[in-house]
Amino acid sequence: MDSLIQFLFSASFYLILISMLMSFIRLIIGPTVADRVVALDSMTIVSISIIVYLALFYQRSIYLDVALVYGLLSFMGVVAVARYIEGGLK
Repeated sequence: MDSLIQFLFSASFYLILISMLMSFIRLIIGPTVADRVVALDSMTIVSISIIVYLALFYQRSIYLDVALVYGLLSFMGVVAVARYIEGGLK
């Protein structure tokens, strides 16, 4: 059973890395600014999932706090960029 859990951790980590690579490709070749913002937001979500993965792997709950703060900062950044794209304050 222990080897199955290790295999699933490894497989999920590689899938997370593949999704990070695909988001990075979209960030580079995205035709519009909105596409790049969405790609960057998805990269932060994948980064948060990597932090949660590390919290599970090392069995440390402090990483979950880091992931929560990182998610909140990411959300505020995306909202700020979206307001800038839409034309700012009116």
